[in-house]
Amino acid sequence: MMVAEGTSARQAPAVLLLGPARAAPSGVATHLNQLFGCALAERFQLSQFQVGSEGRTETRGGAVLRLLFSPLALMVHLVRLRPRIVHINTSLDFKGYWRDLAYLGVSKGLGRRVVYQIHGGALPEEFFARSALLRTLLRRVLMGADVVVLLAEREMSAYRSFAPRARLVRIANCVRVDEGEPVGHAGSAPTLSVAYLGRLTASKGILETIEAVGILRDRGTEVRLTIAGSGEAADLIRRSVAARNLQDQVQLVGELFGEAKRQLWQRTDVLALPSYHEGLPYALLEAMAAGVVPVASPVGAIPDVMQDRVHGLSVPARDPHSVARALGELAADRELLRRLARAARERIASGYSLTQLAEQFTQLYESLLVSGSAR
Repeated sequence: MMVAEGTSARQAPAVLLLGPARAAPSGVATHLNQLFGCALAERFQLSQFQVGSEGRTETRGGAVLRLLFSPLALMVHLVRLRPRIVHINTSLDFKGYWRDLAYLGVSKGLGRRVVYQIHGGALPEEFFARSALLRTLLRRVLMGADVVVLLAEREMSAYRSFAPRARLVRIANCVRVDEGEPVGHAGSAPTLSVAYLGRLTASKGILETIEAVGILRDRGTEVRLTIAGSGEAADLIRRSVAARNLQDQVQLVGELFGEAKRQLWQRTDVLALPSYHEGLPYALLEAMAAGVVPVASPVGAIPDVMQDRVHGLSVPARDPHSVARALGELAADRELLRRLARAARERIASGYSLTQLAEQFTQLYESLLVSGSAR
């Protein structure tokens, strides 16, 4: 259990946050760290109940035992700590949905107010497309939570249509914007510096980005790609780099945190994120806050944040030639690159700061406390 510093158990309402280890390399872990690190922790007594396998070292048997007994462990936490609100961070994928359904049931059974925050995944109508019974269950789950928090306007429309009686609220991910920091690399070097940061999985469009770098190399355009992260596609990515003989243009650097990540953004011109699907990736927000121009596909909440040719360039997913055209345009037009970099930073500072995150969740939590009391 982790409790926010500077709070008083006698004065501050208690909120239990469910999510992965805060040191895990995931967007949800970053979200938890943002909540613990913003002004929200001055108004509420925040603690965490760790769920999921991220950040753990365990055998397969240990994982099975944990899954079986974690609802009971949560029940003990709720009885012992008596939080008035349980904030479940989940996603609409098969594993996360069924795991967190048990936590929702335990929390509601003990009379807690439940925030059910969905970090991406399938849209509800698509999730159980072949089963009317399971769609009905999902609809009841959404209505059973006291509030469902979503990241994107597109998701709000889809969930409103699927479960019109559920209480839905949109709260976007936010990041810290450091005043006075230099704005990205700003195109000062002859070689365009491109980066990807996040989980190494094919659905992030990394292979298409590598192919785009190869296309530009063959045309004589100087581009360097840094890939930071870890994941199941690491070997596939290395093979793709070798197959295109791009070892001089593409570098894999593993996971980056803290100062190392900040330095990456400072020396980078462009974030490559031609994903197949997304929620609201922290890499996008962090890069834009540093003045790094996104080249991204318009999926999930990305269109809410980035307008094509205003804050970055939009490209279709699964299309390396479109990625190559976008990167080539930015390599050739450094004034465009600088204009987009300034607009990207201003966009995050004005609409996606931690101050706004704290205000929105403070209002949400307080509305739950006045609308009913937990046992």
